[in-house]
Amino acid sequence: MKRSLQRRLSLMLGGAILLSGLVAAAASFILAYGEAKEFQDDMLRQTALLVTRNIGISTQIGARDKNRAGVTLGNSESRISVIRLPSDPRPDWLTGDLASGFHTLAAGGERLRLFVRKDTPGKTTVVAQPTDTRDEIAMNSALRTLVPLLLLLPVMTWLIVRIVRSELAPVNDLTSHLDAQPADRPRPLSDEEVPDEITPFVHAINRLLKRVSDLMSQQRRFIADAAHELRSPLTALSIQAQNLKQAGSLENMRERILPLQAGIERARQLTEQLLSLARTQAGALETTDVDVSTMARELIAEYLPMAEAKGIDLGLDEAAPLMLSAAPETLRLVLKNALENGLKYVPEGGEVTLRLYSDDASAIIEIVDNGPGIPVSERKRVFDPFYRLPEATSEGSGLGLAIAAEASASLGGCVSLLDRPEGCGLVFRYRQGR
Repeated sequence: MKRSLQRRLSLMLGGAILLSGLVAAAASFILAYGEAKEFQDDMLRQTALLVTRNIGISTQIGARDKNRAGVTLGNSESRISVIRLPSDPRPDWLTGDLASGFHTLAAGGERLRLFVRKDTPGKTTVVAQPTDTRDEIAMNSALRTLVPLLLLLPVMTWLIVRIVRSELAPVNDLTSHLDAQPADRPRPLSDEEVPDEITPFVHAINRLLKRVSDLMSQQRRFIADAAHELRSPLTALSIQAQNLKQAGSLENMRERILPLQAGIERARQLTEQLLSLARTQAGALETTDVDVSTMARELIAEYLPMAEAKGIDLGLDEAAPLMLSAAPETLRLVLKNALENGLKYVPEGGEVTLRLYSDDASAIIEIVDNGPGIPVSERKRVFDPFYRLPEATSEGSGLGLAIAAEASASLGGCVSLLDRPEGCGLVFRYRQGR
């Protein structure tokens, strides 16, 4: 069962109010009950004082039964009896010489609360009241203070539910606005009338929507650029196929097949690069410990024929065996595209070196060449898909460095382009924390 914040808040706050109310009601009841008892004790004391001073009060004189004498006050609910010794007959239950103050005695099957007052020597005033009457009066008094509080608890619970629902209404409004967003062009949510506690969450959603919008814009641009880049080789292939169809002789057909094959190879390479870029943008694969030294030697062997065809000196500079925690295919993609890019733009007779080393915090892989290099002002733009330098003469799609940058980002590393320390040339550097 899913957790409902509104239900949990209502239950927890309502439960806290209910528990607090019950505790307060119990405390109020106990205090009111005690105060009622104290009030009745004080009433016994005041009655004894009034009788002693012979202040006129409404009394009814008579014996309550054959074993009891004294004065019974006119209030039948309080059932207070006044006995003045030695003028009044001593009841059977009043035995011994009681000290001044309050006493509780048993009398004929019921319990009495007494207040004894010593007046002049030899005279005593006793004021008595049954304890069951006292308890009933105290209970009624305490209940009268308890009832309003108990009646208020359901009202408080209802108010809490209403308040919680009202305060969480902006969250429901945000949900409605978010559901109404167009899938292809999300817009940021407004933080007006949003509680302060939810505002950071709204800002986080807006930042996420901004990243999603940027990513979708990038994808739309990528699709448009890919369609444009694919259109040219496919158009060239179509024209070359028509030319092949119009060949008048076998020799002429063989001559026209060569550019057709070259066009097919360019289209294949472009398609492969587009798929590689799409895979790297989709996310990194599972990481494992990679022997970079072994991978570097495999790449050198793979690209050695291409280097020999252009007379390029392709070598490996390894300070020490290098290990990295990475996705092997993604790391290979970084090195492969950087190495292929270097071999493509280095003139014949040039040098390309794959260098491996590390410092205290990072592993570093460099592809160093002595080619024409890249102007500093263009070094950020060359990592954009399909961007090629205006003065570039070799054929290419402008995807090699873009793929390397995307793949390095998925590995948690970073790439950069630097000037070659020894003369002209360029250094492609990949750095990843160890």
